[in-house]
Amino acid sequence: MARAVRINHVTLIVDNLEEAGEFYEKELGLEPLPAFNFDYPVLFFKINEEQQLHLSEWEDTPSFRGHVCMQVDDINSLFYRMKELDAIDITPWGHVRRLPDGAMQMFVRDPSGNLVELSSHPDAEIDPKIFDDELYKEGLYESKRNDYRGLKSDDASLYHGEKKK
Repeated sequence: MARAVRINHVTLIVDNLEEAGEFYEKELGLEPLPAFNFDYPVLFFKINEEQQLHLSEWEDTPSFRGHVCMQVDDINSLFYRMKELDAIDITPWGHVRRLPDGAMQMFVRDPSGNLVELSSHPDAEIDPKIFDDELYKEGLYESKRNDYRGLKSDDASLYHGEKKK
């Protein structure tokens, strides 16, 4: 049976291509790439050698909880920058937190309202001041739905295939 082998790209719908493009280039350090000659506004960005982010400008409504997660190389500086921009959104999935595998996670909104999860590698060094910030909270997000369907484990990780140091 055929199966999906990797994510090639994720497309986010934005309401202002230039403003959103500046956010992903300047704040998240993504490299702009040439896009196809579409007849609508679009920007492509390089995440790494195999993955891209595509932005496309349309009138649309961003998802409240749906998101893309990007691993970042410096969660500390991004935490402070996103806080300065008032981009951290604790409403859909809770506070900034450390996951059981050691990875830090936070959710931010881009200028068009798209939700983006930013996560560190589980072994990343975290500025201790973040743990004292009002936007940080210990433990996993709790929805209070008490619906435990799904495949779950105490050994779950965002980084399958990587061994923790």
